[in-house]
Amino acid sequence: MSAAPFAAPVVLEDEHVRLEPLSLAHADDLAVAAEGLEHTWYTSVPRPDEVASDIERRLDNAARGAMNPFAVRRRADGRVVGQTTLLNIDQPNRHVEIGATWLAPSAQRTAVNTSAKLLLLGHAFETCEAIAVEFRTHWHNRQSRAAIARLGAKQDGVLRSHQLGRDGTLRDTVVFSIIAAEWPAVRLGLRERLARG
Repeated sequence: MSAAPFAAPVVLEDEHVRLEPLSLAHADDLAVAAEGLEHTWYTSVPRPDEVASDIERRLDNAARGAMNPFAVRRRADGRVVGQTTLLNIDQPNRHVEIGATWLAPSAQRTAVNTSAKLLLLGHAFETCEAIAVEFRTHWHNRQSRAAIARLGAKQDGVLRSHQLGRDGTLRDTVVFSIIAAEWPAVRLGLRERLARG
């Protein structure tokens, strides 16, 4: 059986979350989920009034095969609490990034993020036969850097003055990755974290 393409639409779910293909039908719920995240200058969370245009941008990129965006639905209450994406797809080299992720404050530091990452990594490594999965974040986003490290990803380096932010500030991007040989141990660690609650 050949590897599935990273860009193919798919639903991924476990007892904590359901990752479903992003659509404009998620816009109202995501606008509510984005409330309270406006202060995070070092992330690219859309403001509530920008959610629909952000979804349209992601869907345009998905149509070109450049990304595979998901709405994150919390199974406990059925609410859509954020977004996550397979992006920077390099199918020939079986390399992909998990990113453009944001979660409502009520879903942060819960099983939602751990479950979502476990599902995405499992899909990337086991279904799509990824060689490497990358994560990127802003140097100043210490919470995100710590969360990525807790997944079991290793820091590859820092891309200095890598991008311009919305406000014109320069972003240093911290790059992490998990390679296929590391996936079994990472998977065990994530499952153990979920079992501990």
